Amino acid sequence: MQAFPAEAEHAGPLCETIEPERLTSPLVFSSPHSGRFYSRNFLAASALDLHSLRSSEDVAVDDLFSAATTHGAPLLRANFPRAFLDVNREPYELDPKLFADPLPDYANVRSLRVASGLGTIARVVSEGRPIYRQRLALAEALARIESCYKPYHAMLEGLLARAVEKFGIVYLVDCHSMPSRMPTGDSRRPYEPVNADFVIGDRHGSTCDPAFSHRVHSQLSAMGYRVARNKPYAGGYITTSYASRSRKRHALQIEVNRALYLDEATLRPLPRHEKIKADLSRLIADIAAEFPGFGSNWRTAAE
Repeated sequence: MQAFPAEAEHAGPLCETIEPERLTSPLVFSSPHSGRFYSRNFLAASALDLHSLRSSEDVAVDDLFSAATTHGAPLLRANFPRAFLDVNREPYELDPKLFADPLPDYANVRSLRVASGLGTIARVVSEGRPIYRQRLALAEALARIESCYKPYHAMLEGLLARAVEKFGIVYLVDCHSMPSRMPTGDSRRPYEPVNADFVIGDRHGSTCDPAFSHRVHSQLSAMGYRVARNKPYAGGYITTSYASRSRKRHALQIEVNRALYLDEATLRPLPRHEKIKADLSRLIADIAAEFPGFGSNWRTAAE
């Protein structure tokens, strides 16, 4: 039995903010890819089974970072899956190969993400497997953007603005998971292991005060984890778009190696899942507790 099963029926909102009892921290946590609601209509339109569709999902990442609310910070999560719509993209990164209709002039059809089939509405999941039985109507994509993409980003912007108003600064932590192996493009050796337990991404220092990035990096390292910085993941659309150090907005992406806590073949949690969750709780507690003192140093460094 899966500890984090997918849902075909979902009575709740498509995206939601889990609020702390009391807002005491300028941290904001975002989990854009952990949604598990696969509607019956989406499943019917897909050429893939549910298990294959879930290969794009950051399984249980919202659970791993759930201690955010215990330590005075909100956690925003998507309940729809990444295979349905990806909020870590521009709003209109649309793939002409996916749609039956001509795309509007404002669509970005030339990004590298679109070329790989991973635009706002993905054409493929892992290993290039096509998601859909047939091309989609453009109206379907636009409806998903209106119902899922725009509400998620409106909520995220609201959380960041609230933190800046209350604390004078905000630190967005965008939470993801990564497969334990990466494709190489070499048929002789198609995959290679990711030699890190966590990857910290701050676009090479451009999206976040280095003191904050270093703090997260050093705390995870002190717990015994292998931590990489900006390789192979330096931060995606959310990290880049919401960071503005001149406006006291900092953004950091954290990728967790799925093999730490998950059987990647069955998507069942490993016994270590609870330890990883507890260690992330310790990390959140540590960085949240520093804001009354050390946080002021971060603010000074950012100005």
